[in-house]
Amino acid sequence: MKKIALLSLATCCLFAGKMDVTIKPVDNTIYEKECGSCHFAYPAGLLPSSSWNKMMSNLDKHFGDDATVDKETFQTLVDYLNKNSAEKSMNYKRSRKIVENLNGSIPDSISKMPYMKRKHEDIKEHLITQKEVKGMFNCTACHQNAKKGIFSDDDVNIPNYGKWED
Repeated sequence: MKKIALLSLATCCLFAGKMDVTIKPVDNTIYEKECGSCHFAYPAGLLPSSSWNKMMSNLDKHFGDDATVDKETFQTLVDYLNKNSAEKSMNYKRSRKIVENLNGSIPDSISKMPYMKRKHEDIKEHLITQKEVKGMFNCTACHQNAKKGIFSDDDVNIPNYGKWED
C-alpha cells in the first residue's frame, strides 16, 4: 500500500510541474565520461537518431576537435544514443516536440534544431552570445537543472538577466 501511495504522490507532483522532467536525463556512465569530459553530456532525446549518427560519423571533425574513440567505446556510444534518441523517447515532452518539429531535416547540432531555435527566438542575441553563456549549445548556463532532464521555462536563469519570463 505504501508503494501505491508513493507512486501516486510522485505522479501528482510530476503533473503539478514540481518534477518537470521534460527529457530523459543521461544515464550512461561511458557517454557521460567520454562526451561530458569536454562539454555538457546532452541528453540523447535532444536529437533524432539520424542526427546522432551523422555526428558520430564525423568524430574526427567534432566541432573543430578530434573526438575519436576506440571501436568498443564508439559502439557503446552509438547504441546508447540511438536507443535513447528523440524518436525513441516520445514519452518525454521535449523529445516529442523535437520530433514533431523536424520537418524532414537532419540537423547536425542541437542548436540548429528547428524546435530549439523557436524556443530561443525571443531571447535577445547578446544574452545568448555573452561570455557567461557562449551560445545555445551551452544549456547548463541558463537551464539550472539540465543535467536532471529539466528544461522547463520556469527553471531558466539567464546570466546578467535573471529568471526568464514569457
